[in-house]
Amino acid sequence: MSSTSADVAPDLVCQLDSVQGMVDALSSVRWKRHQDAVVELSEHGIVLIVEETGCLQAKVYLKRELFLQYDYAAEGRPRFGLSLGLFVDCLNAFSAPGHAPVIEMRYPGPDMQLLLKSVDSPDACIYAEIRTRIPDTISWDYNFEPAGSVPITFTVRSAVLKEAIDDLEWPGSSIQILLQPDPPSVTFKGEGHGDLQIEFLYYANNDLLIAFQCDQHISYRYKYKFLRATTSNIPSSVLKDNRGSKLTIGRGGMLKIQHLVSILRPGTQHHFGDHGGIQQPSRIAYIEFYAKPEEDDAPVINDA
Repeated sequence: MSSTSADVAPDLVCQLDSVQGMVDALSSVRWKRHQDAVVELSEHGIVLIVEETGCLQAKVYLKRELFLQYDYAAEGRPRFGLSLGLFVDCLNAFSAPGHAPVIEMRYPGPDMQLLLKSVDSPDACIYAEIRTRIPDTISWDYNFEPAGSVPITFTVRSAVLKEAIDDLEWPGSSIQILLQPDPPSVTFKGEGHGDLQIEFLYYANNDLLIAFQCDQHISYRYKYKFLRATTSNIPSSVLKDNRGSKLTIGRGGMLKIQHLVSILRPGTQHHFGDHGGIQQPSRIAYIEFYAKPEEDDAPVINDA
């Protein structure tokens, strides 16, 4: 390490004490074994971005309030690329049964690494370096815009959403999502060797379909593999807590799916609202997926 490198203040030094929650949040956007990610730093927190062939993009928002310490000294918003799987594996290496370690993350190291070390163990210090790279340019801008004056959105229990998508599996095929305002309902329809559809009626069972807002008939198709990626690694804590996932269809059929993942400190109890929503927003990681519709699909949109 050169003296010049040693004297330069890092862009970010932060500490976290909720390793498992961080692993859960990052794993939720890991839909294949070898996956690269782009990390963006700012004074407000950390954003991790992954994408697939310009058709699916996911972001994990880690606000600065999730960290015990967050010292940000950079100008602008530095970005770097890394292996998502390696990052998750390194965080897991710090975790031990019955012990919730405090981890310090520092970027950049002397060779532009992401540095991690345990800071609360008197007996041993675990240390890791993750090689980073100059990030690729994000290949598409989701540019999510409302489809009309009334947002087209609904919220469904996360466990129910995952089960519905799993049940509609048609490898290599697509899933059609249909919304209609009267009666208020959402239908997921799979087509393969036969047809299979799952319908949620808003007023019939609002324990499943928590919220619904739509003023027009609308229908778009999405690649099954992309829809499955949005739910395949939802953390078990989200399913167990009966949390809700929000789906919104924007202009051109762009689909946004939002999940909430708890990043709780050790020994912290969950406090939920009437609809499974955490009442401590500062301890939540926000997960967003953006999926493009099938290009050759003609949407069905009629005025209400």
